[in-house]
Amino acid sequence: MRVALLGASGLIGKRLAAALNARGDAVEALSLRDPAAAAVAAAQCDAIVNLAGEPIAQRWSSTVKHRIEYSRTEAPRQFFEQLGRQKRRPAVYVSASAVGYYGTSETATFDETSPPGNDFLARVCVEWEAQASRARDLGMRVSIVRCGVALDPGGGALAKMLPPFRAGIGGVVGNGRQWISWIHIEDVTRIYELAINRAEGAIDATAPNPVTNATLTHALGATLKRPTVAAVPKIALRVMLGEDAYVLLEGQRVLPKRLLDEYGFQFRFTEIDAALRNLFDGDAKL
Repeated sequence: MRVALLGASGLIGKRLAAALNARGDAVEALSLRDPAAAAVAAAQCDAIVNLAGEPIAQRWSSTVKHRIEYSRTEAPRQFFEQLGRQKRRPAVYVSASAVGYYGTSETATFDETSPPGNDFLARVCVEWEAQASRARDLGMRVSIVRCGVALDPGGGALAKMLPPFRAGIGGVVGNGRQWISWIHIEDVTRIYELAINRAEGAIDATAPNPVTNATLTHALGATLKRPTVAAVPKIALRVMLGEDAYVLLEGQRVLPKRLLDEYGFQFRFTEIDAALRNLFDGDAKL
């Protein structure tokens, strides 16, 4: 199979490209910076995976929010306009999305049947998925992967957490009760392979056992053999991050109902302690 991979240089993109190459697929790394050119090249492939998007984990100015939205809505729209003009089209379109689709809550539990939220990220995810659904009009099977917090020491949220934890000043954020719907990077990659192979519609890419920020904090401290007595007050986080602080202060508890019930997906990492031990491999990577 020949797979067009948009966003191949990102955290998940690098892992997925390696996994696809290992199973014998040919990967065509493309960029949505030029949506029309990407569509022309992607039309010659058997499947498209779109992981492209402006990073969420940065301070949100009006310019950054525009880039976040544009990269997930307008760029795909232009991509599909050009793809629709091609004589040949792939059979499969897989799009990234995020559990931010559901909004935030300390008490609710979400799955694929839950309605979307109404904050900035939820609205972006709704439009992101709406653009992905345009592939159905072009005769393609569409799979949408709503990813949780992908754990990988090499990048993403976990990499940002490591410096203070290694310095012995890691701690809970806010009250620590906010849910973290996490997933090991290896399972994320396997879910994307499933999406390419046969999944359809939206699926939640989260481990079956979400944890609170406090639980994740103490598990990471234990894995790194570092104290976790420090804490990050809500007001300090809002000063540092501005509007986007709510993402870390509120969170959401999301379960992978369709993966378990419909696809029988076997997670390799279901518990946070085992996932972190695997990622850091004992003392070797500390």
